[in-house]
Amino acid sequence: MKARTIMVILILIFFTGAFAIAVQNEGEKDIKLDGGNRGAIDFPHHLHQSAIGDCNSCHDIFPKTSGIIKDLKEQKKLKKKQVMNKTCIKCHKAKKKAGEKTGPTKKCSACHVK
Repeated sequence: MKARTIMVILILIFFTGAFAIAVQNEGEKDIKLDGGNRGAIDFPHHLHQSAIGDCNSCHDIFPKTSGIIKDLKEQKKLKKKQVMNKTCIKCHKAKKKAGEKTGPTKKCSACHVK
C-alpha cells in the first residue's frame, strides 16, 4: 500500500511540474515591443516568464495581445513610459536590491535598439 501511495504522489508531482513548465512558456519566446522614439525593444518573453513566474505581474496592465502596448498608448490608455517605469525598471531594481540577477536599471540603450 505504501509503494502505491508513493507512486501516485510521484506521478502527481511529475504532472504538476510538467504543467508548470508548459504554462511558464506561453506566448512567443521573444517579442519585439514598440519602444517609441528610442527604438524597438527585443524582449526575451520566456526568460521573463521563467524569472517572474506570474504572468499577471505584467499582464494586469495590458492583455496578452500582440501589439497591445502600442495600441493602448495610441488610445491614451497607457501613458508614455508607464510600462517601463512602473513594471520593468521597478522589477529590475527590486531584483537587484534582493541580490538577484536582473536586467538593466539605468541605460535606455540597454533595451531600446534603433
